[in-house]
Amino acid sequence: MGMPFLLSRLVLIIFVAHFAASKAAATRPGFIYTRTRGRCTPQFWSSRRESWPRMVPQRATVSKVFGSGVFERYGSDVTLLESTTRNDDENAFAGLLKQASAALLNSYAREGFPYSAWEVKTLLIQALVSKEAAATQAKQFFVANEACN
Repeated sequence: MGMPFLLSRLVLIIFVAHFAASKAAATRPGFIYTRTRGRCTPQFWSSRRESWPRMVPQRATVSKVFGSGVFERYGSDVTLLESTTRNDDENAFAGLLKQASAALLNSYAREGFPYSAWEVKTLLIQALVSKEAAATQAKQFFVANEACN
């Protein structure tokens, strides 16, 4: 047993140990806290990790996508992408828009999503009558968005 043989064995052992350690590190997060969000949440859609359905471009305004009934509440310049990134969920109408935008995207992109596109649009417009209705409908969209994969 010569020195080159032992050296090649040592290199092989180091390589295998490194490969096994990196494989194990890739399968479990360790001490780093990671929270994965579902593929149907507003946060997921705002991250742009997946291309948006062609029927609803990111730069489309909510008044064009949901109809003129939302113009009075949200104006003419809020885009779908902006609606998914909103952080003012304590406002019932802002939370409704955020969840409805994600639900609309899911209705086009996810087979088996519980709402069709026209249902999302209709329910959003119907929920604009009061804060209570908006909060209730936002919660229903939230549940559907969180349950979806």
